Amino acid sequence: MKISWGLLPVFALILSSSISGKDEMTALTADQSIQVLLQGKNAEHLRQAIKNLGGQVTHDLPIVHGVGGVIGADMLPELATIKGVDKFTEDFNPPKLPDNRDCLVSGDLQVKLTPQSLQWRIFNFANNPKPLKWINASWPQTLGDATLSVSTEMSGTPANQGVKITSGAPLQLNHMLPSGSSLVAMQFSKPSKSLTQNDFEISLGLDDCETQLIPAYAGKQQDFYFSKEAGATLLAEAGLTGLGVGVAIIDSGLWDIPALTHNALGERRIAAHYDAIGDRIDLELHDDGGHGSHMASIIASSRRVANREPLQYQGLAPNAVLIPVTAISPRGDGDFMDIIRGIQWVTANQARFNIRVLNLSLTATPRSEYWADPMNQAVMKAWEAGIAVVVAAGNDGPDWSTIGSPGNNPYVITVGAITDSWTPGDERDDYIPNFSSRGPTFEGLIKPDLVAPGGHISGLIPPDSSLAIENPNYFLSSGEYVATGSSQAAAVVSGLIALLLEIKPELTNDDVKCLLVTSAQPALSRAGKLAYSPFIQGAGRVSGSRALTLGETNCEQKNLNISAALAGTERLYGPAERLEDGTPSLPNMPLMVEKNLPALGVSTDRRWGVAAHLERLDPTTESPQQPDVPFNWAAVYRDEQQKLKRLGVPPSK
Repeated sequence: MKISWGLLPVFALILSSSISGKDEMTALTADQSIQVLLQGKNAEHLRQAIKNLGGQVTHDLPIVHGVGGVIGADMLPELATIKGVDKFTEDFNPPKLPDNRDCLVSGDLQVKLTPQSLQWRIFNFANNPKPLKWINASWPQTLGDATLSVSTEMSGTPANQGVKITSGAPLQLNHMLPSGSSLVAMQFSKPSKSLTQNDFEISLGLDDCETQLIPAYAGKQQDFYFSKEAGATLLAEAGLTGLGVGVAIIDSGLWDIPALTHNALGERRIAAHYDAIGDRIDLELHDDGGHGSHMASIIASSRRVANREPLQYQGLAPNAVLIPVTAISPRGDGDFMDIIRGIQWVTANQARFNIRVLNLSLTATPRSEYWADPMNQAVMKAWEAGIAVVVAAGNDGPDWSTIGSPGNNPYVITVGAITDSWTPGDERDDYIPNFSSRGPTFEGLIKPDLVAPGGHISGLIPPDSSLAIENPNYFLSSGEYVATGSSQAAAVVSGLIALLLEIKPELTNDDVKCLLVTSAQPALSRAGKLAYSPFIQGAGRVSGSRALTLGETNCEQKNLNISAALAGTERLYGPAERLEDGTPSLPNMPLMVEKNLPALGVSTDRRWGVAAHLERLDPTTESPQQPDVPFNWAAVYRDEQQKLKRLGVPPSK
């Protein structure tokens, strides 16, 4: 099995793959080699089995009672006949396909503005010129008339000498965009002060697609509001920084830059770097892919956010200890046995480096029940060791049952994505984007567990990494890289957990999951129903401050027995049922959940959290929920406010 990550609109990274075994052999020619993981009671017997087939042992994986190796593809049928091999998982190593872009022409996330001009850099990612057919632009009336020119960025010489363009009216063009970067420039007849990118709308039309200038944050073009959106601001203001909490990140590596290698106190905070691909401790830090650095930056970057008061750091837990584990190649390919070996190393070194959190911003396509999946088995061993394992849900929505492995594991914390629509502090337009993977799992379990900020998240990546080279238009002028996906959402939750464990180190990983899930804020409709299915939003959007003040440590998670699961005596099935049209449902789901999904963007119906839902109602004419809705939101609100009052905390929405 190969694991790879792919691109989504506005850029999202997530690992994807497939798993196969005895019941699903792949047709391969005899001259091909294939990677296999053998599982059984006697490791030496498994090693000898690989050697007897003319193969080579590559992985010792006692965490899953397994041995990995490479054998000839024609030997694969023999494995089913070897006594002592209880199970084998084969990896057919398909070639990594190029990532598909919605449009081969795309623009920078930011424009360059003066009081009287605008420049927007655009990229043609094709190997040949692409025809630019039309442009449609709108701008404030105070700028007057405008002329448009398009030029190659290297020459700076306009390809046309300024064409008049009318605000809001498409302008037909016949211009060939060369491969690489070009500049779209607009010169206005009048100056105007205090312009922002959001004062402009620009669309470019090509033969088969169009590309648009996306919105941006108004505050100094910065993009570090995920801390506020995740409810971490109050924790930071209280002095929580994740000090001393070990966070392991199994990914593509780590950029050797002070913001990642040193904490906010200036102290080096890399406890170790394990190369799971080479099976060695690597003293040299590097990240040729970029994805691992982006996750680490979200979790713990110690770089300060400019012009932000009170003081804020770019990462959620700037004093956390980082333990990078390299298991993914620069191109995003990763062998599942390398990832299992990484989990094995993290679990074995949990006490040595105080590893309390493991971030897995990766996912593979499930091909078996979670308990039979070797990567899930390794993850459960990490959970049994007391490590809070945080896993991305996946970027394969909006289809149902797209939660990947190991996010389909009932014991771990599985995170979907939410976006704030570039309006921090205004939750009315916060929504779950279509790409965020949905449940239920194959076993009928409700996943994800919750959702977290995952839209346009800024972080640090090496400028010479694969991501940087392939997507130069996702850099901000300040040097940070913007990406979108459930990978980013998982990293946000990992950072929040580091803050919680700093103030309450006695918490178990089960406690942490309970705190997060019981304090999450569901999206509610005006009728008091859930605006999103639990298969989409889980328990709701995460909040670090609510977890600390309102979260409960006694929840359904405490009834699970991870040791029994590893022994094979606890195999969980969820309550999901399938309707005649193929959609998943739950008992009484029509009474609990709105039939139609809410809008992507501003919604007059959706509100996040009970307080926001109640406050928009007219109490003289509107009930907190319709009579047949099986919730009591007014009672939930009263309980929350009473608990906050007992804690001496100001009322919270």
